[in-house]
Amino acid sequence: MTRFAPIRTLAAAAALALLSAPALALEFRSADVHNSDDYPTVAAVRHMSQLLEKASGGKHRIKVFNKGALGTEKETIDQVKIGALEMTRVNISPMNAICAKTLVPTMPFLFRSVAHMRQVLDGPIGEEILAGCEAQGFIGLAFYDSGARSLYGRKPVKTVADAKGLKIRVQQSDLWVSLIGAMGANATPMPIGEVFTGLKTGLIDAAENNIPSYDGFKHFEAVKFYSRTEHSMAPEMLLMSKIVWDKLPKAEQDMVRAAAKQSVAFQRQKWDEQEAKSLAAVKAGGAEIVEVDKAGFQAVMAPVYAKFITTPDLQRLVKAVQDSK
Repeated sequence: MTRFAPIRTLAAAAALALLSAPALALEFRSADVHNSDDYPTVAAVRHMSQLLEKASGGKHRIKVFNKGALGTEKETIDQVKIGALEMTRVNISPMNAICAKTLVPTMPFLFRSVAHMRQVLDGPIGEEILAGCEAQGFIGLAFYDSGARSLYGRKPVKTVADAKGLKIRVQQSDLWVSLIGAMGANATPMPIGEVFTGLKTGLIDAAENNIPSYDGFKHFEAVKFYSRTEHSMAPEMLLMSKIVWDKLPKAEQDMVRAAAKQSVAFQRQKWDEQEAKSLAAVKAGGAEIVEVDKAGFQAVMAPVYAKFITTPDLQRLVKAVQDSK
């Protein structure tokens, strides 16, 4: 039994009570693993709560439990699926094994720029990917920015050769394991809460994430070289339990979805501000930003696409992203 088992039991009981009285005002609970109360995703869901409360005349609101209070991302995904938790904000990668279409925006070097990524995810391609998770018990409400992910460790990684043999922490995702493997490194799946200790003790040589996470989790205090591979712009997902969703009248579903969509612009603005702030903070803390041979990393990614983009449907979506202007 994990330390979150009692929480899940209580969450299930609370969810049952909520769903048995749908006419009452609801306080949806939403999970997030980030520590800072002002982290862009945490702040965005709180902003969504304000929008929803206003739209519903005070009937509905959202309470955000961040700092991993309700479990790891994988554990909160499991809770949302069974209706024991109403909402969760997670990186898209843990959803790859659950909802196949989420593989597409996770693929390395797929997006040409942040602007390209936002344009794609705001359009029909993004909506198709979100809708593709419904059959698995999830309502995809919105995509949030997660920045560009890069490698960081105790030595600079400027070329693919520099990555060879390194033990690099990855999210618990088969795709991430293959991505790091394509670099010649050894992928080590590990929950985010264990990464600082892993870096500090030498259990792992490096990790990969965006600048605000490198700052927010204080990983720059453990390792000083941030190598800007920008190998992925995999977004965050805001998910709601379909079990909970189906209990809401259509008008209230529309309110929830509209509030989620409106929160995206707020999150992106906060993200851009946080990214600049975090970059300054890690530099002040002694981190060195290392420019890399990005084309060299991109050149070794073909096997990753061959392994994961295996169906005509996924191939169609990847091509649609690549062809979009």
